[in-house]
Amino acid sequence: MNEELSRRTFLKAAAAGTMTLAAMNAMGGLAAAAESSEDGQQAGASFDGKAKFSGVHNIRMVNDDLVYLGASDRRLALFENVYPIPRGVSYNSYLLLDEQTVLFDTVDRSVSGQFFENLAFALDGRKLDYFVVQHMEPDHCSAISEVLQRYPEAKLLCSEPAAKMINQFFSFDVATRGTTVTEGAELSTGKHKLTFLMAPMVHWPEVMMTYDATDGTLFSADAFGTFGALNGNLFADEVNFETEWLADARRYYTNIVGKYGPQVQAVLAKAAAVDIKTICPLHGPVWRENLGWILEKYDLWSSYTPEEPGAVMVVYGSVYGGTESAANVIAGKLSEGGVRNVVVYDVSKTHVSELIAEAFRCSHIVLASITYNMGIFTPMKNFLLDLQAHNLQNRSFALVENGSWSPASGNLMKEILSQMPDMRQIGDTVTVLSTTNDESFDKLCSLANAVVESLAGTPVAAEEKPASATAQWRCKVCGYVYEGAELPADYTCPVCGVGADMFEKIS
Repeated sequence: MNEELSRRTFLKAAAAGTMTLAAMNAMGGLAAAAESSEDGQQAGASFDGKAKFSGVHNIRMVNDDLVYLGASDRRLALFENVYPIPRGVSYNSYLLLDEQTVLFDTVDRSVSGQFFENLAFALDGRKLDYFVVQHMEPDHCSAISEVLQRYPEAKLLCSEPAAKMINQFFSFDVATRGTTVTEGAELSTGKHKLTFLMAPMVHWPEVMMTYDATDGTLFSADAFGTFGALNGNLFADEVNFETEWLADARRYYTNIVGKYGPQVQAVLAKAAAVDIKTICPLHGPVWRENLGWILEKYDLWSSYTPEEPGAVMVVYGSVYGGTESAANVIAGKLSEGGVRNVVVYDVSKTHVSELIAEAFRCSHIVLASITYNMGIFTPMKNFLLDLQAHNLQNRSFALVENGSWSPASGNLMKEILSQMPDMRQIGDTVTVLSTTNDESFDKLCSLANAVVESLAGTPVAAEEKPASATAQWRCKVCGYVYEGAELPADYTCPVCGVGADMFEKIS
């Protein structure tokens, strides 16, 4: 009876966190469990890099001096609580081992336990000298404060905008733990020479990248990232990237970064000026071979050039099947006309992130929508507004509208598309009344033929704009360029939201 009461007392005290080790020793067999863990360490001892929970052997060597510390999350269903990730996602962090050690970014809090065990194991008792923060999104910055607590000698390095964001997320001043760096600033860690490159709006205003001139390694922040957990293969050349990863890489870029094409082009220009042998992104595999292939993809996506000039995307919004039937007529006639790269999507069933990615891939888009409450079918309207928000341009499109008494969706779709640069309509809008009849069927066939004919003259690059005699002002935060006779005093940057006082005249 006394033994039973004492055990109950122990359980209550343990649950409340008040049981002392001495009291636990009185419990006989329970003391042994408290005094040592499975790997033979003393319970309650301070973390020394060898205590295991997740397991400390989950690091990979990128090269002789660079350690991969990241981890994958296969449980998360929605990235940023928006984008489905059925294959999960990786959160990448890297540690440079030189005369001085350098940590590049942290991870999402969902995998921070694994990260800290990896970091301590990789340091193997060495101190952390520098901590480079390249991007302040929480899936990469959540562990900043804890890193500085665990490694009080580490000096934090970040961009000036990042320092402001750190104060928004955490309750310490960057000046007390490190310093801000500017474009071209250098750091020698012994054998390695690091240069910091600002990459504003790729895809947040504080982003920077780091170039290691010794090994030709570019730590690229979110650029060149992709959805998908790493399945043991750290490097892109260890997998069939084109068939297994490209779709997720495209969907990641177009939805996360796609709006900021000019800013990505500026970063690609910086990348072209240095000798890059390895790209270490914050999501997805590391690139060490065939870099030209992925750089070309980024150049196409960020210049809004169709990735596949002969591809046609047919998207329909239908309730009872009449508009779906019309879309299938178009797709069938495209195939009969020799088009082999045709995809058809139900806008109500396909996640919009997939549709955005496909719109960046294809050169031609056919949109077929019912008229709904005298407007565009809601999922179709949302898709078009999302396309506009992601800055899609330089595409050819065709329109089909349907309505049982007052079709109106065609002109409304065209109105949204006309606000997007370099969007070219093929043929006239075809109107279907409820279901296709002989007349509307013939018009659908004619529209499909017009799309086939236009494929022969598909532009593969954005149209050149005539030289302008107006002046230009560049945003000092994100790099957006405003053109006009004068910059309005109340002007607000459409990309990052700062006022006219943050613009500088460049021409």
